[in-house]
Amino acid sequence: MTYQNLLNLVKTGSLKAEPPDRKEFEGLVRSGLVRLKDAQRPELSLESRFDLAYNASHALALAALRLNGFRSENRYLVFQSLAHTIELPAAEWRVLALCHDRRNLAEYEGALDIDEQLLNDLLRITANLAEKLRSL
Repeated sequence: MTYQNLLNLVKTGSLKAEPPDRKEFEGLVRSGLVRLKDAQRPELSLESRFDLAYNASHALALAALRLNGFRSENRYLVFQSLAHTIELPAAEWRVLALCHDRRNLAEYEGALDIDEQLLNDLLRITANLAEKLRSL
């Protein structure tokens, strides 16, 4: 973990240092796991599954950030911080960042541009996040 990188983001005002809260961490993980499980239900629409998986990934990424004593109001930065909180490879957090961009297009412009492959990548990475958090 590159804790110093996170401290540098506090200095720039991008992150806030805040003592970890185990109850908050556990709540975020629980929320992420419930959403991840629901996102794997094939009878749901692709759009619903994507929304659930995206929100699961965000809850788990935020849990990792909070466990390390930081908070961010910027969703993109929460995903980017995974490189430092749980050493998630750049290729994986970049997929989460892409999903963030696609979610924003859907949310603010009504243009949902996703496919089965992107959803499968999101589900795989989110399951990986959950597994990494279980080991902490």
